[in-house]
Amino acid sequence: MQSTQLLWQAPGWPAMRYDGRTVADEVTLARRAQGLVEGKLTVLGFDDRQALVADAWTDEAVSTAAIEGEQLDLLAVRSSVATRLGVGSNRGAAAPRHVDGLLDIMDDAVRNAGVVLTHERLCRWQAALFPTGLSGMRVIKVGAYRDRPIQIVSGPTGHEVVHYEAPPAAKVKQEMQRLLAWFNQGSEDDLLVRAAIGHLWFETIHPFDDGNGRVGRVLVDLALARDSGEASRLMRISHRLLENRDQYYNELGHAQHGDGEVTQWVVWFVRQVRVACEQAATDIDASIEKAAFWARHRKQPINDRQRKVLNAMLDAGRQGFTGGMSTRKYESMTSSSRATASRDLIELEVAGMLRKVGAGRSTRYYVSLDGWGPAEQVGP
Repeated sequence: MQSTQLLWQAPGWPAMRYDGRTVADEVTLARRAQGLVEGKLTVLGFDDRQALVADAWTDEAVSTAAIEGEQLDLLAVRSSVATRLGVGSNRGAAAPRHVDGLLDIMDDAVRNAGVVLTHERLCRWQAALFPTGLSGMRVIKVGAYRDRPIQIVSGPTGHEVVHYEAPPAAKVKQEMQRLLAWFNQGSEDDLLVRAAIGHLWFETIHPFDDGNGRVGRVLVDLALARDSGEASRLMRISHRLLENRDQYYNELGHAQHGDGEVTQWVVWFVRQVRVACEQAATDIDASIEKAAFWARHRKQPINDRQRKVLNAMLDAGRQGFTGGMSTRKYESMTSSSRATASRDLIELEVAGMLRKVGAGRSTRYYVSLDGWGPAEQVGP
């Protein structure tokens, strides 16, 4: 990787460049985390992998919308994702058209990652987000690049602060052609760096009336899918950006308002990919442990209530429910009586599936796995 990469010269905007040596250090760390994810995935069976993908995809859809201030119906998103992947019970309200549109473009980016990215494809992505042609109550241009100036503003009406003004509408097609040529030709060798630069470049042009953030993050999905294939679905990049939304916007803004030196942005973005990979590896570990738990106890006769609670506790991960599983929580989750809840929990303890901590009203139960639950319960 060269020390200085010169990427883009747009009218009114400095040449974009970064220090390849500085970026390489962060890329190396991200690649290690990415390799760990891909290695761990080979241990999982198809059904367990699909369940992980469903959770990650649902979370990513909800997160990318939340970055823009839109709260999606989690159950509706989960149901639509489950239907697409053929997993779960598919219970939940039907997803609105714009939510299905978001899932459609996220899916297209991964399934068709190798297909050339074109103006038409990007425009279809944006149109899928606004099937009514409205953004709220505002009529917007859909399925085509904007034909008006656009600014990124915040603050109340009359006291707005302009954070950034995108290139003039007359320049959008030309600048998008440059971006697409660069993105498709692969002139930047490392795809993690390409994802970082591509996202910044797209957001800088801001080619659409609305939906630029969501489409720009799907562009990241496509770049990562070209790099990691289906494994990229487990990398919750939008979730990570939502957790650091203020810094995300600040880093974008700093890169857009600087002198074109974008090393800081590339390093920051690749670091988010690394952290997302590390979290994906943790999720895979939990899935492996869950599968091993059920394999160990496959001959243990348990009722539907007990299975439901055990799955919920396993899904909650090593730290489990705050304060562990109590009789009262069990009652609420299973709509059972106090006596039934107490008996079910005792049976699971005797079977070696749960560990008991405390006594009397302070009794709590944790999954019987090494490292799960409070420290005093770690170990066999």
